[in-house]
Amino acid sequence: MAWWRQRTERGVAPWVRTRLRTAPGAAVAFAVLVLVTAFLAAALPRALDAYETKGLRQEIAGAPPAATSVELSAPQPGLEIAQATREKAVRPPALAAVRRAALARLPAPLRADTTESAYGVRTSKSLVGLNHWLPVIDAPPRFTLVAQSGLAAHATVRGGRLPIAAGEVTADTRKVEAAVTEATARTLRLRVGSVIDVDGFGGAPLVVRITGIVEPRHPQGGYWSAEPVLRTPGVAADAPVPPQFYWDAGLLLAPGAAPVLLGSQGQPELYWRFAPATDRLTAQDVPGLVSRIASLEGGPELLRMREVAGGTAAVATDLETVVGSYTTTRAAITPVVAVGAFGIGAVAAVVLVMAGGLVAVRRAAELALLRARGGSLRGIAGRLLAETAVVAVPAAAAGLLLAVLTVDEARLLPAVLGASAVALLACAVLPVRAVVAHRRPRAHAERDDLAHARPGRRRTVAELTVLVLAVGSVVALRRRGASSAGDLLVSAAPVLVGLIAALVLVRLYPLPLRWAARPAARGRGVVGFLSLARAGRSSTVGVALPLLALLLALTTAAFGGSVLAGVSDARDRAALLATGADARIAGPGEVTPLPAGVAGAVRKVAGVRAVTAVRIERTAELTSGGAGAKEGLTLIGVEPASYARLARQTGLGAFPADVLKPKGAEGAGTGGVRTGGVLNAVASPGLAERLGRAPRRITSLAGDITVRIAAVRSRTPAAPGADFLLVDAAGLTHSDPTTLLATGAALDAPALRTAVRGAGKGLTVTLRGEERAALSDAPLQAGAERIYTTAALAGAGYAVLALLLSLLQSAPERAALLARLRTMGLTPRQGRRLLSLDALPQALLAASGGMLAGWATVRLLAPGIDLERLALATAAGRVPVIGASLRTDVWSLLLPAAGTVLLAWAVAVAQAWWAGRRTSITELRTGGMR
Repeated sequence: MAWWRQRTERGVAPWVRTRLRTAPGAAVAFAVLVLVTAFLAAALPRALDAYETKGLRQEIAGAPPAATSVELSAPQPGLEIAQATREKAVRPPALAAVRRAALARLPAPLRADTTESAYGVRTSKSLVGLNHWLPVIDAPPRFTLVAQSGLAAHATVRGGRLPIAAGEVTADTRKVEAAVTEATARTLRLRVGSVIDVDGFGGAPLVVRITGIVEPRHPQGGYWSAEPVLRTPGVAADAPVPPQFYWDAGLLLAPGAAPVLLGSQGQPELYWRFAPATDRLTAQDVPGLVSRIASLEGGPELLRMREVAGGTAAVATDLETVVGSYTTTRAAITPVVAVGAFGIGAVAAVVLVMAGGLVAVRRAAELALLRARGGSLRGIAGRLLAETAVVAVPAAAAGLLLAVLTVDEARLLPAVLGASAVALLACAVLPVRAVVAHRRPRAHAERDDLAHARPGRRRTVAELTVLVLAVGSVVALRRRGASSAGDLLVSAAPVLVGLIAALVLVRLYPLPLRWAARPAARGRGVVGFLSLARAGRSSTVGVALPLLALLLALTTAAFGGSVLAGVSDARDRAALLATGADARIAGPGEVTPLPAGVAGAVRKVAGVRAVTAVRIERTAELTSGGAGAKEGLTLIGVEPASYARLARQTGLGAFPADVLKPKGAEGAGTGGVRTGGVLNAVASPGLAERLGRAPRRITSLAGDITVRIAAVRSRTPAAPGADFLLVDAAGLTHSDPTTLLATGAALDAPALRTAVRGAGKGLTVTLRGEERAALSDAPLQAGAERIYTTAALAGAGYAVLALLLSLLQSAPERAALLARLRTMGLTPRQGRRLLSLDALPQALLAASGGMLAGWATVRLLAPGIDLERLALATAAGRVPVIGASLRTDVWSLLLPAAGTVLLAWAVAVAQAWWAGRRTSITELRTGGMR
């Protein structure tokens, strides 16, 4: 017979297999807990990486291509070189060879998007068009001549054909072909066949014949937008005073015609422009990217580029500024996210310890028997470790795999470390708990309830240490803010506050029970006394761990909910400051008066409650005392009653309407105001300080007026982000409104835009709701908000789980107690009341302590948490929110706490109902351990 068969016959059943078959339900539940916790531990760092990477890519993609493109440029070949050599250096083959070499020398992680990159020759100084039929503003138009590669691949011909270089073009050539975009042709009145004489080519001008009108295929891409004048003509101005404005446009020559630019006075230069490729760029590449850009602009990498482009070549880009803006935002957001992540991690760890403790309590008699029969601590710990690892390690691996499949574009190592930490903790809890509890064999379990527990010196020292750490972390966070994600002491501040609250409540827990037990003992009923007596005889560990888990979970949920509430408030405020009302209708720049029928058309739109017309003059000037000097300000003419009502409804600088009305009955009417005199005004604090209390003269396009400051307000709906001066529009010479501010709870946006388009051309409609939605689009802010939402939900879930584990730990004792009392005449109704009251003390203590700890955490940490970066995307044109700080969210305090009490009551009632269906013999069988 084989040796393995003999060993199987003589041996006993394997320990791990036996234990798993004995309690399969507990093993599956523990595996699910480990899987979920490992998934959260692995998904969190991957989610951080993913949204940071997405934020970096969007920051670069959303920036103007002129700022993100890396441009290698070189001046025209020197005049000391032979003319033929100079012309050869600017022809397409020579430029393409330099491009290939430069692409190979771009240092990682910087990579080029070749589809949006280009190279060629251009005039760095625009040249004057001499034709009299060209449109003139103050001076004749000027043109930038560009011989750029890849025009056929980036444009669609809408008329004519693309330009070509007929014959061999040299520096002495004076006739070339060019193409222009549709926008250039429309603005400068060009068509196929138009001939432009361009000055700046020595004696005779350069004759440029337009052969094609093209439409850019990707007008916002780097090919067209890195130098916007190629796509759309702009208005430029000369330096003299007053400035002379003129049109500045681009003419697209054939690449083979580049040598002709060597004969111009437009300072021609060679360039190779590389649009950055972001598809493989990650947040971890930021330090290396900034370092490589600096080296390209003035370091070893620049020397390598000069090896192929010439000794005078230069590299210019603003990509480091774009990346720096992203880095600043990320640095402000990451520490705030770290606070929430640390909290949910601590809650998960405590719940895992509770799960292992539940198993240790259930098997205490078994382990005590093993120790009494000679079992060594090492042997018992090894067996417990093996049976736990069989369940925990595969569950943690499954959680890691699920996190990797769920969140992509992130590093694997942090996720592996997080899942491994969960697996290690899950495997170590049961063996460590068993070794500590059974260091020496015991004949019977010692009594360890709250009524007789006396804290030892070690516990007191540990609690004082935690108290010192908590105070230090709170003080550090309040003084310097959440400035560093790597400062674990600062990130642990909410957890330490919850821990201190748990330690205090555990020490105080017996006192209210003793106070309540005395009147209950003198009463006629037994239910109240028995429930309080059982609560007082709960073990110290059985109360401390569940209480700690509940307090940490409730504190984390309250902190996360408060962060989300603060973010929502800041975004609502920013959207209101951007519009001043629910909708804002204005012409270009808010400078031209609105058509007469716009206000009436807007009032007829469904959902519009009120419309306020205002006149905004942003070029108004205050006459200063010295030599006719002028100071700029924003003058706003309003109808006092309607505008005061709007300011009151929006909460932006409310004031009584009478403040703007002139004193005296004779001046109250419109005629009285217009006949001269001093107008009352509401001013911003800065402007009020400049004006003083004396009457001052204001000059504007709406008319010259004299004003006196009657009230000071920091904000106003018409101009919430600027120094303003509010006056009665009836006192202005030209009071036609330039802006409409509409309010309404449910504005019909499409109908509103249709009505505005029908009433006039060129009007813009800005909606408060759309501004609010736009503030949530930035990946960094949206990702951080999702993490805080997950932390709040996970905290609530772990709170429920901690409560269930606590109730499950004491469920056998409660069932046995109920069975004994039923044999002595306890009615089913009294049994339900008994179990309900038995579960409530701990639940009420946790709920009240959690609300208090959550409130204290928010109040203590609010001065050190700045939510402005987390709440608002750094988009141009947004009005910043002053003081977007943490505030207490009442619902985040009340709902989890109330849910804890209700769940405890529901579980107790369910257990009483289930125990009532079973016979007392089942619970009190002979030989039972209860």
